[in-house]
Amino acid sequence: MNADFTAEELAFRDEVREFLESEFPKDIRQKVDNGIRLEKDDYVRWQKILYKKGWAAPNWPEEYGGTGWNHTQKYIFAMEMGLMGAPEPVAFGMKMVAPVIYSFGNEEQKKRFLPDILASNVWWCQGYSEPNAGSDLASLKTTAVREGDEYVVNGTKTWTTLAQYADWIFCLVRTDNTVKKQEGISFLLIDMKTPGISLSPIYLIDGEPEVNEVHFDNVRVPAENLIGEENKGWTYAKMLLTHERTNIAQVPASKRRLRDLKELAATVPDGFGGSLADDPVFASKLAEVEIEVLALEYSELRTLSAVSVGKAPGPESSILKIVGTEASQKIDELYMEVAGYHCMPHVPEQFREGSDGEHVGPGGAATTANTYFNNRKKSIYGGSNEIQKNIIAKAVLGL
Repeated sequence: MNADFTAEELAFRDEVREFLESEFPKDIRQKVDNGIRLEKDDYVRWQKILYKKGWAAPNWPEEYGGTGWNHTQKYIFAMEMGLMGAPEPVAFGMKMVAPVIYSFGNEEQKKRFLPDILASNVWWCQGYSEPNAGSDLASLKTTAVREGDEYVVNGTKTWTTLAQYADWIFCLVRTDNTVKKQEGISFLLIDMKTPGISLSPIYLIDGEPEVNEVHFDNVRVPAENLIGEENKGWTYAKMLLTHERTNIAQVPASKRRLRDLKELAATVPDGFGGSLADDPVFASKLAEVEIEVLALEYSELRTLSAVSVGKAPGPESSILKIVGTEASQKIDELYMEVAGYHCMPHVPEQFREGSDGEHVGPGGAATTANTYFNNRKKSIYGGSNEIQKNIIAKAVLGL
């Protein structure tokens, strides 16, 4: 695709590369390269560096702090970030709730919330799924009852990623039980320090509480924290989900992983005097995934082109979500094939702060199994891939 870049775009790419080489903190880069889990401070420190540069929110409108880049510049920036391994800003604030606020919030809400999101002064989490409302999200039961100038919220949200770090949570709540379930939902912003909120960590297979349950027990929320109109939250939620599904595609990250996978496969003996990279069966599997990622890349560019002129991603976001998550999982499977029995040991300490990056097996193979198991969730969160196929059938194929 570089053949299509103009001289100005190539100069921009060089600027991005130079910035990343000089400003991406070396200690965070070392963690990324060695598979060590990033902490909250790592994310915030890097996001503040991007904010200082003016590059924290490429997709925001300029009036709220966006860069004003065209879709090609956004593509270049995202690709260089991904190839470097630089973490994108945490999506819940910058890419999920912020578009809802600047699209549907009132002026006071925009002034109150957007600057702190842009500067990464506030950490947000997402309150959508519930113990009995996941793929069928419209069946959510968490209630918000209006009492004067407040809503009283009761219920439980689950699979709330990194809620242990969050200052605020954006929630879908039921404000009317007498209408069609999609029509009785509102979009509410809630301060996590409000009395009545408690967390229950959910420990994943690697022993870390990446997700949580969030419990609301008579939590009083100012009515001024309602986004848009009461009972119109489902409309706002669907727009947010299109942004989330587009982000899940993660083409730059997949390209980086494929690059590293090739290098790793070239170091693993195939038992016949060559390397695994020379094995025709393995090479065929690798080529198949590379083709999928390349096709996904072009599809994502078309979507970015639409977003760049002010449109929200449409049903094509569901296509990106399906193909992107399935390609990522295929890459996981190839890593497992390369690692072989070396991926079996589990040493939790190697993923944490203070690890020297010495892993068991070639190329950090002991991290491979954890990555494989963790990434199985990709085809579920943001709306399961089965649900996305239904969306495509209705919105694209007209079935």
